[in-house]
Amino acid sequence: MNQVILSFIIFLPAIVALGLMITTKEVKTVRNISFVTTTVVLALALKLFMDYEANSSMQFVVNTPWIESYGINYYLGLDGFSLTILMMIAILIPSSYLFLWEKENKSYFINMLLVQTGVTGALLSLDIVLFYFFWELMLIPIFLMIGMYGSGDKVATTLKVTIYTMAGSLFMLLAIFYLGMSYFNEFGSWSFAYNDLAKITSLDSSTKMWLFLAFLFAFAIKIPLFPVHTWIMATYKNAPTGAVFILSSIMAKLGIYAVIRFLIPIFPEEVALYSTELVAVGIFGMIYFGVAALTQEDVKRMFAYSSASHLSFIAAGVFSLTSYGLNGALYLIMAHAIATGALFLLVGNIQDQTGTKKIKELGGIAKKAPILTFIFAIMLFSNVGLPGTSGFVSEFLIIFGVFQFNIYLGIIAALSVIIGASYMLWMFQRAILQDRDESLCELKMKDLKIKEILALTPWIVLIFVMGFFPDIFTNIYEPTVSSYLQNILQIGATK
Repeated sequence: MNQVILSFIIFLPAIVALGLMITTKEVKTVRNISFVTTTVVLALALKLFMDYEANSSMQFVVNTPWIESYGINYYLGLDGFSLTILMMIAILIPSSYLFLWEKENKSYFINMLLVQTGVTGALLSLDIVLFYFFWELMLIPIFLMIGMYGSGDKVATTLKVTIYTMAGSLFMLLAIFYLGMSYFNEFGSWSFAYNDLAKITSLDSSTKMWLFLAFLFAFAIKIPLFPVHTWIMATYKNAPTGAVFILSSIMAKLGIYAVIRFLIPIFPEEVALYSTELVAVGIFGMIYFGVAALTQEDVKRMFAYSSASHLSFIAAGVFSLTSYGLNGALYLIMAHAIATGALFLLVGNIQDQTGTKKIKELGGIAKKAPILTFIFAIMLFSNVGLPGTSGFVSEFLIIFGVFQFNIYLGIIAALSVIIGASYMLWMFQRAILQDRDESLCELKMKDLKIKEILALTPWIVLIFVMGFFPDIFTNIYEPTVSSYLQNILQIGATK
């Protein structure tokens, strides 16, 4: 039964989206059916969550031939890593529909359904060709959303995103084919299952290095990591609110997940060899993007740099290859998705009402919209790691993990958190709390509607539950983390 649910969760949104394209032009009908569909997916994900046993095994596995002659299978499964992110996706997407309820565009909601199929399929795929199929599929609706509903120079933005992602994907595809042929040459049969590819021992160190870099390049673009991050700023600035929300809260997390699921198990020696450099790049990115955020006068650009800073911090936790670092990275994936996703939605709401994203043109929002200000403050304080919020737990675990890995990098990581607090609080003071400049026109701003408040209420609850009761969540995936690190050490020792 649960094996069928995995496929249902993946394909239901796409089937509904295709049906809506053909059968109706009514925006309200499309919106209502789309919302119900994502709610059904949430209910099914909760069923999997309730039936999941907190151990290190891969559960609810589906493995049937797809392109049998080349060993490409429809291979799905769920463990602590993927369950954590699946629940995050299943909770965030229907809430975002509720927040974006007033959007009067049929294809806006249809594209969001197609994105959900792509990200969920990539998340649950254990065959790397199947993963690549969904990895590419989830980009198409995002391109359409930016091109159709973006602002500014949206055509150039779409082209830039396309070139970056296609370049990374092309290198990864070549590496996938090479690994498949290497497995065939060594074992006499075809397979693209990630756990089979991790068994390859016939590759020389130079070849493995190039293959490792090809995968790393593709995943680093998606995250994004320095220096392949330049697409993100224009994209977050010009993309519509729904696309920015999906890119930051969901798709970027798939880049981190892909590192954990595929890169480290297949190339454990290379990751271990360059782990210091990779952790250093993550911490450097956290500082670099944080300092860049301090200089921004556009709220969306500031949040783009903020998001990149946090994602670099998550990557540092992953590449530390410590239990604390990996546990903290998974926790921050959830915490960051909730807080930053809500902040992007709220900034989009402010922009729609005021017609501006410039910090110096805002101000006075706290008086006009106290509920929005209250929720904005909660999400902001979680983002800066205030004790009692989900952000504090995750950042503490990552810092501790980096300390275990390298004390000097740990000290830098701990001190760099101050940068994040600085630009967040500075922006909040200027854009939200301080009185509006009297020389500007009157601020046209209304408070959040009931639907928007209801949409964000579960996120607020999660922030505090995760902050005060982290064991509820870490107990789900900690056995997977422990077994994962042990297996990586064994794979590295046998190669």
